[in-house]
Amino acid sequence: MQPLVLINAVGLTPRLLEFAPRLKAVAAAGWVANMPEVLPAVTCTAQATLLTGKLPREHGVVANGWLFRDTNEVRFWQQSNRLIDAEPLYATARRRATERGRAVKTAKLFWWFNQGAAVDISVTPKPWYGVDGNKVFGVSGTPAGVAEGVEAKLGSFPFPAFWGPMAGKPSTEWIAAAAGVVLTDHAPDLTLAYLPHLDYDPQRFGPAGTDMAKCVKELDDACAPLLDAAASRGAQVWVVSEYGHCDVTRPVFPNRELRKADMIGVRGGPFGEQLDLFASRAFAVCDHQLAHVYVPDAADVPKVVERLAALPGVARVLVGDGRAEIGLDHPRSGEVILLAERDSWFAYPFWSDDRVAPDYARAVAIHHKPGFDPCELFFDPALRFPKLHAARRLAQKKLGFRTVFDVVPLDASIVRGSHGLAAAVPLDRPVLVGHGPNPGPTVPMTAVRDLILGALDLSQ
Repeated sequence: MQPLVLINAVGLTPRLLEFAPRLKAVAAAGWVANMPEVLPAVTCTAQATLLTGKLPREHGVVANGWLFRDTNEVRFWQQSNRLIDAEPLYATARRRATERGRAVKTAKLFWWFNQGAAVDISVTPKPWYGVDGNKVFGVSGTPAGVAEGVEAKLGSFPFPAFWGPMAGKPSTEWIAAAAGVVLTDHAPDLTLAYLPHLDYDPQRFGPAGTDMAKCVKELDDACAPLLDAAASRGAQVWVVSEYGHCDVTRPVFPNRELRKADMIGVRGGPFGEQLDLFASRAFAVCDHQLAHVYVPDAADVPKVVERLAALPGVARVLVGDGRAEIGLDHPRSGEVILLAERDSWFAYPFWSDDRVAPDYARAVAIHHKPGFDPCELFFDPALRFPKLHAARRLAQKKLGFRTVFDVVPLDASIVRGSHGLAAAVPLDRPVLVGHGPNPGPTVPMTAVRDLILGALDLSQ
């Protein structure tokens, strides 16, 4: 079996491939296609589709986060592989190899749903959380010692560069180098590596406000150690992406509109207003350019649709069976789904006065917020010396004081890029680079799993 490396270069499109000489050379040795997006075109949904060959109606990953109906809690960025309701690529590969009396070794680095995945080697971001509310950055992995061995060679994973105001190329450089180390030291047959570099500035400033050629070249340079390791092992290299970015000019606030309609319940307290879902008749879980609106009582749906369809920036409202049109007719989906206009995106805030905003709103707090918040990519421009402010908070933390890293702005208009919808033109769709028989210029995202299995000689 020829080893295969699958690079997930999130944000890479056929248009941008021109600026990546190394990856372009990989494409020249094989073939390149564009992939129509699965909706929502966001990380967790796209990855679940790439891994399973199914749409969200079957694999159940309807966004980066959703309402967990059993506990009535909104949770984002969950890592459990058990949340995928269909069989992932690596589980299929293991099963088929075993049926044929073969063995296949898989390594999975920083792709989502890594915890409990049926892989032989994993490295994934996983901070430690203390009982006192403290958090210490770290990575985790299987088997024991693999992640520690990688960090011994490369140094600690630069967590602040993975997400937040300081997010940038060091995280992608580390992950690509780590994948090269794993490929060299452990010789997996299938290596999956997630490289996030193109997900930062295009969201902050929009593609029009970003030097895309420079960003893509930085991604390409970061791939060097992984591509060198692949060449040394004689591995074929495939490249996938999840979506392209678009420029946006306005945030849309569905929860503030629902609050005006007295449909959202909140609880005031010492840490600002907190969402009370048990007292809410409707609530929108916002994720880039799509929002799931959960409406417990079907009698309230018409009112919700009427209020939200009239909001400037809302392009479409899908209800009930209408959600099947975009493959989101799944119990985890909201009773109502909103799609944004191309120049708009959905912001999660439910409070109407920033003076009572919840304390997590001003922090990088991806597991606390009941929606995705791209404002976390910025330092608050109201802070005169934001890095000094953050350093002071860090010093307070190290001295044992409880503190909040309150560096994130509340002004959503600062965000100039987003994703989540289908691209306007094929050149801005996700890219797919592969080898072997050419499947044609356009390949559905649901076909990638079987193409990879075929490349591993594990077709049905």
